[in-house]
Amino acid sequence: MSDPIAMGILSTAHVHTDAYAGELADREDVDFVGVTDGDSDRGQETAERHGTEYVADADALLEQIDAAVICAPNAAHREWFERAAATGVHVLCEKPLAPTLEDARVIVDVWQESGIRAGITMPLRFCGPAQRAKETLDAGEVGDLLAISGTNRGQMPGGWFVDPEAAGGGAVMDHSVHIVDLVYHLTGQAVAEVYAEVDTRFHDIPVDDVNVLSMELADGTPFFLDGSWSKPDAWHTWGDATLELTGTDATVGLDYTDQSLVHTVESGSDAGVHTAFYGTNANAGLIEDFVSSVRADREPEITPDEGLLAVAVVEAAYESAETGEPIEVAFD
Repeated sequence: MSDPIAMGILSTAHVHTDAYAGELADREDVDFVGVTDGDSDRGQETAERHGTEYVADADALLEQIDAAVICAPNAAHREWFERAAATGVHVLCEKPLAPTLEDARVIVDVWQESGIRAGITMPLRFCGPAQRAKETLDAGEVGDLLAISGTNRGQMPGGWFVDPEAAGGGAVMDHSVHIVDLVYHLTGQAVAEVYAEVDTRFHDIPVDDVNVLSMELADGTPFFLDGSWSKPDAWHTWGDATLELTGTDATVGLDYTDQSLVHTVESGSDAGVHTAFYGTNANAGLIEDFVSSVRADREPEITPDEGLLAVAVVEAAYESAETGEPIEVAFD
């Protein structure tokens, strides 16, 4: 085997940090050099959990690595991306690519001009149900698409996710991008128009926690999405990720979190409803694709220009909620 790829994590603020750190630590073809974070306690705790080093000086870590995963708050994605690209470090960036279309465009420009390999963390593309749905659609078994509906309803994550400056928005910003990206991946059609109903109803927070997006794809297919933070704290999973595509010949449905067994513990410290997930490890597929892309000097499955498409939909959704009107999605 060729030499391992030296990798690190830039900021450990995101709730998905442990999932990606665990994948990096377990890979024989990766040398998980360390993590950096302005919050030293958080960074050190993450490093200890995964048997790596906490590097206080981010520039020092960037000098030691070939590639990195950005797990920073949304508003910091552009800064971390620019710093990594300036040192020739390949990047896998947490979604959304950026909280604004302006920053997303800058990131795309930096990616194209720097020549680094860059991906976006959209792991749903790598789950078994999505892969089988893609095969079915590509084979023409569904016929002409008539309608699409999806959900990405989850628990309210708290922390910086509900800080308007750090996150750039609430549930629309956090959850809608996953299903919007998956629909683009499956159909090849971007969202052309959005009408959004957005509100804060479940929690006392300064950002939205409920949304319903009524969209239209570029080919005219209607697309309905609920991406709310509507699951209670005691829910037995983090939420759901579902999609149904109805065509003239068949309907294809997928449910990522349904790949689990549910069991109830009657008493004791583990009392309550629990799940045992048996589906494909989408995070492992995401990391495998990115590491392979760096090694083979090719683009990852999801590139920044595709990440920009989802940011454009989010920005249009918030404009629609503000104006009460359908908004055309502007990508340029």
